[in-house]
Amino acid sequence: MIDFHCHLDLYPEPAKVVAEVARTGMYVLAVTTTPRAFEGNLRFAGSNRRIRVAVGLHPELVKERHAEVGLLCAAMARTRYVGEVGLDGSPEHRGTLATQRTVLRTVLQACRDQGGRVVSLHSRMAVQGVLDEIEDCGFVGTPVMHWFSGTPEEMMRASRLGCWFSVGPAMLSSKKGRLLASGMPRDRVLPETDGPFGQAQGKPLAPWDSKRVLPVLSDLWDMPVSAVSNLMTDNLRRLVS
Repeated sequence: MIDFHCHLDLYPEPAKVVAEVARTGMYVLAVTTTPRAFEGNLRFAGSNRRIRVAVGLHPELVKERHAEVGLLCAAMARTRYVGEVGLDGSPEHRGTLATQRTVLRTVLQACRDQGGRVVSLHSRMAVQGVLDEIEDCGFVGTPVMHWFSGTPEEMMRASRLGCWFSVGPAMLSSKKGRLLASGMPRDRVLPETDGPFGQAQGKPLAPWDSKRVLPVLSDLWDMPVSAVSNLMTDNLRRLVS
């Protein structure tokens, strides 16, 4: 099992979640919302090599925490993974878009200058802006569009720019999400949950709930569930190798 975007530290009892992740042997990318949370997540992960910790600065927090972008860039020396970063153009955060773009540009340039990183990207109501920053920066490593909610045309542009996509049960519960997933490049898709923010039937998704994407993708791609599962594993191996 793979969960390529979840917030381990934001579960009510993260130690129990980490213990279950270890018991099942699944691979988890633990994203963080601030650079200071990165240290705490490293402690949660401990010696578990199948939990990788990303350093991030969530766009919803940029207004109060934008000065921490230097901490984020410095922490990149200790991880191959960056996230959650990006832009949020929803009404409550639209007023900080200029600052968000400055932060994202700084982060992507640091990724480029440090040889590339795997970057988990938030792009709610701001896909074009995120893609513009990726394109302007050039090589940043591997951008991964988390919970992509743009248009099919924006998805095609992201694909041309070399982006990957992480999809979860919450995204695939909508008609639009399934339509987008049906057209994604299958060799650049990974499962996620966005737990505990991602929910199903009103309950937060746990990392192991990422397996719920398999039958949905099986139906959308007309592939056996076992073949989809093997493909997700192969995709992960290519990405992290």
